[in-house]
Amino acid sequence: MNYMNEIQSTERLLQAGFRFGDKGTHTSRTMMLSELSDLLNDLPPEAERADYAAAIIEENVLGKQTTATRRLTNQRLGELYGLDPRLPLFRVLRRVWSLDEAGRPLIALLCALCRDPLLRATARTVIDLPLNAELMRSSFLDTIREAVGPRLNDSILDKVARNAGSSWSQSGHLEGRVRKIRQRVQPTAGSTAYALWLGSLEDLAGNQLLSSRWARMLDTSGEGLIDYVLQAKQLGLVDARIGGGVVEIEAERLFSSTME
Repeated sequence: MNYMNEIQSTERLLQAGFRFGDKGTHTSRTMMLSELSDLLNDLPPEAERADYAAAIIEENVLGKQTTATRRLTNQRLGELYGLDPRLPLFRVLRRVWSLDEAGRPLIALLCALCRDPLLRATARTVIDLPLNAELMRSSFLDTIREAVGPRLNDSILDKVARNAGSSWSQSGHLEGRVRKIRQRVQPTAGSTAYALWLGSLEDLAGNQLLSSRWARMLDTSGEGLIDYVLQAKQLGLVDARIGGGVVEIEAERLFSSTME
């Protein structure tokens, strides 16, 4: 099986806005779903990177107490989501975000996974956890330690584990403050379209898109996603022809449609 920490850097992924390397926002923050939601609700889809920065720092739309905190929030949200329509990852996020309120936690998670190598490193442990099973902190820490090697001390590793655990709770995969229990998330048309588009960046097609590493984040794959693909088609997010055992999906138009 392909897991998130096995993604190889390619020019196409880098151009889309993926981030690679040995650093990640989860050393200090979660995926910041609440801040992202408030920010996108406040600014129009055509906003530029400078507009997001001004809204966070100068207008303080997120209600941060100090200028230093506002600047750091702008930096961290930029690391996680890009906040720049020139980045395909963010441009597509804004497209599906506006059409799918219920799917926003999963949409945000998918983008954050693309942008933060530390969060990606935790995906296998969470996704492979059986439903209603408890996430064991020791195994979670071991997963992160294996991914980063000796470069992070135990204190920082502990912060990454706490922040990543919170992010997976924000997405709906985990529940509970102290004991994190695995839950099944519910796909939506927008989150499915985003997952399909991410799979297309890795040159997957047809049935491969329905069982990609990105589709796995939706806790549904194969035939279980067909209804959501058809809903995404009705919204004009993807092209799809499904029937008679044939699955044809064209997800790359999701980005091209944002350019119109």
